[in-house]
Amino acid sequence: MNTLNLARISVVRDATSLKLAPLAATVNRELDVASVLCAPFAARWDAESDRRMQLRTPENLKKLMAAQREHTSARATASTAQSQRAAARNASRNPLSAARRSAAVADRAARSHRKVARAALKEAKANYPATLTATAVKAHTLHVLPAGLASWALSTPVDWALWPASVSAGLVAANALVLKLGRRKVQATLPDDLSAEERALMQRLDPSHWVQHADARGLSGTVTTPPAIRRDGIECEIRLDGQWTVKKLRAAAESVRALLGARTELPMLIAAASRGGWAVLRLRTRSAAPDGIIPWVPGGPLGIDMVTGDEVRVPLGLRMLIAGTSGAGKSTASRPLLYDASEGPLNVLVIIDLKKVEGRLWDHRARVASNPVDVAELVDELVDELNERLDVLPKGQATLVPTADRPRITVVVDEGAEVMSHCQKVKVVTGYTDKGAEITETRDALEGLDSIARMGRAACIDLWWMTQSPTYGDGVPRQIAKQLSTRLGLSVESPTEARVVFGESAQEKGWKADELPMPGVAMLRDGKRSPDPVKVVLMDDDQVIALPDQPIWARGTTTAGVPAAQPEAERPALRLVKDEAAAAPAAEPVSNRDRVLAAVRDGARTNRDVVDRTGLNKGTVSKLVKALTETGELVKDESAGLLPAGGGAEEISA
Repeated sequence: MNTLNLARISVVRDATSLKLAPLAATVNRELDVASVLCAPFAARWDAESDRRMQLRTPENLKKLMAAQREHTSARATASTAQSQRAAARNASRNPLSAARRSAAVADRAARSHRKVARAALKEAKANYPATLTATAVKAHTLHVLPAGLASWALSTPVDWALWPASVSAGLVAANALVLKLGRRKVQATLPDDLSAEERALMQRLDPSHWVQHADARGLSGTVTTPPAIRRDGIECEIRLDGQWTVKKLRAAAESVRALLGARTELPMLIAAASRGGWAVLRLRTRSAAPDGIIPWVPGGPLGIDMVTGDEVRVPLGLRMLIAGTSGAGKSTASRPLLYDASEGPLNVLVIIDLKKVEGRLWDHRARVASNPVDVAELVDELVDELNERLDVLPKGQATLVPTADRPRITVVVDEGAEVMSHCQKVKVVTGYTDKGAEITETRDALEGLDSIARMGRAACIDLWWMTQSPTYGDGVPRQIAKQLSTRLGLSVESPTEARVVFGESAQEKGWKADELPMPGVAMLRDGKRSPDPVKVVLMDDDQVIALPDQPIWARGTTTAGVPAAQPEAERPALRLVKDEAAAAPAAEPVSNRDRVLAAVRDGARTNRDVVDRTGLNKGTVSKLVKALTETGELVKDESAGLLPAGGGAEEISA
């Protein structure tokens, strides 16, 4: 029977423990929060107590006792001298008498000695202070006794709770409670899957460790909450006292890193918390993105958010700056975007690539200009297209709707620094004199790109500016940079370049592209995202080359498509063809080259005549005439002008 009762008691006890466990956890959690708030007070109390105890040495005690004796003697001497001076004053009415003067001198000397002795005693007391506990007891006694007497005199025992005695007693209790909570050991629960680095960091972020070492690092007045592990790493809040702000703590980031012993390459973010007087510290020791390389798939995202694990996509129709130092993976990171910009019947891609590397991979899907003359002529075409589209934009419509005849054009400048260096004063052949001499004009491609950046959005012509030198006047023109509202930044070399990419005040908010690892990690600022790093997908060269052909844009043509692997002199210039059989009836010119030849056969003798007859761009005509002359299909006669091969001036005259 006793055994059965004991079993029942054990079951009841276990059930009660299970019911009280959540309550105990809640209480413990609240005590942890209170301990964090009280820790600075307890730390200052303990530091002051330790300072006083270190000063209470036997040598300082001897000096204090000697100073007390000297002060006591000086006070007695001063009292005696004062009495003697009073007696001398009473004995003689003559203020110049020897007795009065002698007594006055002695009194002044005694008072001066007493003053010196008092200062020496004060210094000795400072060098051998009372314990902090004794000082607190005296302070509390000074208000407890008067408060108790006031309560006794002004009220009855029933009302004492409303009078100074209870307030004074409450202050004493509060002081003791705050000290107890502040000294309470807050232990952060460390998960089992922590790495050695994370375990060390979380132990150093423990409030008890932080408070003990903060003063040595110049961080006195700050205290952490127990850290927690998130998908992207470690996070905790930091309480800031009156002298601290989030901006000031951010400026002291190196002191925080030193206190934690964190490695220099570890990404660290200090930001404002959801409540005033608090900051958030994030240490990105983990990544929510998959480990290793993320392969690209058609229709896939730009990359994976390393904090949330979400896919990151960039829609078309944006004016964008893409920046990253050499080796950061700028070209690779942009390839998924170039694929989207060249895919489908409503999108065409134009690439300006003076380095002749990345553009060559895309020449079967994009119009590519790889020398300054081609760039100048291409930009002229784009500006003409821009103006024409704006002229036909329906009234009341802010943006042109892409169609097969007028698709969205994405203009990609692969390396802005090269364009700025070589495309501002480009000599372009615009025609020939009667004697066959070239007529040239100096053109500035940057002016046209500036117009595209400013006005292209309404005409569905979007500019993407890519550079590995993201500084004004070096790799990014200031006027163009103002129009590029979307910023994709990979690792850059300096904070100055990071500010150019993301804005002057962006670094304070965490947009630190100079601290990104490389290659393949970027930040995307589009007005919606936070400064979370993005691990970009990998699209290699073979994948780009294997992509199916797409229409190559040229002004005045339709989206018919052309295979783009032909030599430049044999390629149907500036033309979109899908199928030679479907291009046009045999009797009609099927390419710009044929149209120029037909115009010359019909009597055009100058480049200007050819432009008027064909409606082609004068730069295009100049280029084709030069190519046809080099291949022998046209002859340039000094007197007669342009002639078809096999014909002469006499034959034409006849």
